[in-house]
Amino acid sequence: MAAVSSKVSSLRFWYGASISEFVESNAEKIVGQLTLNSSFDIDRTQAAAWLAQIEFLQSQLNELSGSIFFEFNIPRMGRRIDVVLVIGPVVFAIEFKVGEKAFDRSAIDQVWDYGLDLKNFHEASHDASIVPILIATEATECPPVDLHADADKLYRPIIVDPPSFRGALDSALRTVSGAAVNAEIWSRASYHPTPTIVEAARALYAQHSVEAIARFDAGAQNLHVTSRRIEELVDEAQANRRKRICFVTGVPGAGKTLVGLNLATRREADEPTHAVFLSGNGPLVAVLGEALTRDELARRKGQGEKVRKGKVGESVKAFIQNVHHFRDDALIDTGPPIEHVVIFDEAQRAWNLKQTANFMARKNRRPGFAHSEPEVLISYMDRQKDWAVIVCLVGGGQEINTGEAGIDAWLDAVNRRFPDWEMFISCRLTDSEYAAGRVVEIVRDRAHTQFDDSLHLAASMRSFRAENVSAFVKALLDCETQQARQAFAELTARYPIAITRDLDAAKQWVRSRARGTERYGLVASSKAMRLKPHAIDIRVSVDPVHYFLNEKDDTRSSYYLEDAATEFQVQGLELDWVCVAWCGDFRFTGSDWSYHDFRGNRWCNIANPDNRVYLRNAYRVLLTRARQGMVVFVPPGDISDPTRSSAFYDSTFNYLRDLGISEIE
Repeated sequence: MAAVSSKVSSLRFWYGASISEFVESNAEKIVGQLTLNSSFDIDRTQAAAWLAQIEFLQSQLNELSGSIFFEFNIPRMGRRIDVVLVIGPVVFAIEFKVGEKAFDRSAIDQVWDYGLDLKNFHEASHDASIVPILIATEATECPPVDLHADADKLYRPIIVDPPSFRGALDSALRTVSGAAVNAEIWSRASYHPTPTIVEAARALYAQHSVEAIARFDAGAQNLHVTSRRIEELVDEAQANRRKRICFVTGVPGAGKTLVGLNLATRREADEPTHAVFLSGNGPLVAVLGEALTRDELARRKGQGEKVRKGKVGESVKAFIQNVHHFRDDALIDTGPPIEHVVIFDEAQRAWNLKQTANFMARKNRRPGFAHSEPEVLISYMDRQKDWAVIVCLVGGGQEINTGEAGIDAWLDAVNRRFPDWEMFISCRLTDSEYAAGRVVEIVRDRAHTQFDDSLHLAASMRSFRAENVSAFVKALLDCETQQARQAFAELTARYPIAITRDLDAAKQWVRSRARGTERYGLVASSKAMRLKPHAIDIRVSVDPVHYFLNEKDDTRSSYYLEDAATEFQVQGLELDWVCVAWCGDFRFTGSDWSYHDFRGNRWCNIANPDNRVYLRNAYRVLLTRARQGMVVFVPPGDISDPTRSSAFYDSTFNYLRDLGISEIE
């Protein structure tokens, strides 16, 4: 293929050519093309690194036929692969560590992640053999080349010193068979990423669009439709001086939060359409805030800027905030907020009148408070004299806290107190899991109410391997055995699920399946009080920032599989692989579930209907956290311990096994 230097190609790679043309080209001219296509200023260090890579590869690639690409874009990770070689049936993803003598574990994971990203999200790489190679340019020795491929034809990373590089290429080309990859088609194939919520927030905050980081397959198309529709409604509200409230629904993992983050990040703080993303989910706000702060700090320091972490954190807080802090500002300040657009994540979790009044009496010394949280928040935005937009992101079956109002409190507040506000409602808000049917019918004939199909996200984005995980979990929890079996049969080939009575086996299962920096972790219900004999104590406070963001060498991270995060710490967040520890609080009875709370030295039945819903939803949250697969650990029980009778667990285990889930020993 001919060398490429146009800006059109810079979105995918900054330089591309046939190997023969590359070998014959002037190294300085190639550096010039890379610099021309770069999206940032190039310093001497980077130019020198490129020159070293080019000269080394020109000396190593003689007599090989194929194509080469420098700085190949991996948008989900916000990074670029140093070099990609497409030779015969093999795609080589190469990471250079110029000047390094050792092979750092994080560097090995980095190049492995590149291979995983291509394999999972780059259309032309799904069936290709991918070989990641890490080269430390100052290393003097390396282990023998060991070519080991997983079932998807992604090879484990090869680490080489400079003298071993060509031998590694030749060894792979001798080993891998199959049809040659068409480099031209490969380089321009569609890229369909499915980022985690942390990755998405990082990319959006760095001013990438939702289109750049999300998949484009048919099942996920309406993510873009919904995002565009919300943008239109905001622009119309500003142009026509209207006040609007929009209700966006979606299945678990469908991308509701992504829609909200996209809206917030595309509206700058100094513009009249400034938007803020609000959530009552403290762990989500903490994790996203810390992730964005770390990312922005590293980016700015990498550009040579001297900046404090605290200063960076302040700018992040203008973009994402705790909804309760926003509410408290409304009660202190009599004027309008600075934002014209606010996005409430998991809006159904806003507090009802009783919970709000109780909090105001205890914490704010305001007895007799007579407004629900939705009323307070809408009235705050209603102070804007010209226009305002509220976007409510609504999850189904996600209420897990006492005092959560459900979405009908928002509808009721608008209907009673704000008749001039226009309502745009997802047509699916009447579905049973949103618990808003009665009030929806009341507002249906209201003058300023419109129902809109484009405000529903029907396809799960969390699990890129199987989009019907949420349907399987719903059928499982609804005791719809036949539907659950059918859903499981459809997802099991791409989304492995296993069960076991052995916790060590469960931990080994997730460890053995995770590759690169794929994150895995242990989760359990907040009422799982009798897992302590298995060294799982849910009373130990888990810091979600450490759990979700820290590295493999940190005992506080999810990787260690020592701390179990509960539904309160993981709701709205996700892991690649999950080990769900199932306790005696939630037991299958043969046709339904029984609900239990451990008090003192015994289990007690939960009679309150709301508390039963919270416990059921806790397991819904836990069972929908994994992107790639999960294992469920159901304890065997202990005949000598009446609080852990095998009868508390056996029926649940047998139910899961009867759905078709395979058992591991």
